Amino acid sequence: MAIADAPFTIAGRTFKSRLIVGTGKYASHAVMAQAHAASGADMVTVAVRRVNISDRSRESLLDYIDTSRMFILPNTAGCYSTDEAVRTAMLGREAGLSNWVKLEVIGDERTLFPDNEALVEATRILVREGFVVLPYTSDDPIVCRKLEDAGAAAVMPLGAPIGSGLGIQNVNNIRIIREFSRVPVIVDAGVGTASDSTIAMELGADGVLMNTAIAGAQEPIAMAEAMKYAVMAGRLAYLAGRIPKKMYATASSPVEGLVGR
Repeated sequence: MAIADAPFTIAGRTFKSRLIVGTGKYASHAVMAQAHAASGADMVTVAVRRVNISDRSRESLLDYIDTSRMFILPNTAGCYSTDEAVRTAMLGREAGLSNWVKLEVIGDERTLFPDNEALVEATRILVREGFVVLPYTSDDPIVCRKLEDAGAAAVMPLGAPIGSGLGIQNVNNIRIIREFSRVPVIVDAGVGTASDSTIAMELGADGVLMNTAIAGAQEPIAMAEAMKYAVMAGRLAYLAGRIPKKMYATASSPVEGLVGR
């Protein structure tokens, strides 16, 4: 019997896949397109600064995204201040990309950790300007609550530093964020392999966003397919409900009632 699941819905828009993919670091646009197809994802994030929006007659990575199947989520990657992030988001909207934005305000060049104070401020501004804001943030339950209060349509806590491949470093924080969040929780950054995605989903995350884990794999297309199934398996396991952890063994075949005891 199939287990009923709530749809993956953000700001009134429902997505079939809980996996969100990126567009950077691929060997070629063609490989990117094949990986996207293998992933089954129907939302892809694109850095506004990587899109040639002044001359759309020239080849662009947008030419390799099947927009009939995939929803484009512009992002403000590379922005280090509130003003810069807001300006980049507005530029993307004016260019016709979307009024949705994956909001990034980076606070440190080496770690790429977010500047959460500037992030909350930018979220408030963009929500007032009519954007659907999905902020990339640290795995801090208090910051996630402030982003919700600022009007974020979802919160996107990191699992580990961007591109690190370390997997979920603070399991308990992700669990707490999910418990108290009133909006979808999408684990963003740090995934290295399929099991990391499964863990994120088993913790109750509504979705997982990744780029490097797929684009940087030895076989990106195969890894994209692995991630598709990993996210599905983790979600199903979360809905099924795991057994409680115990310090000592419990026999799989109970001995009570056996003849001779």
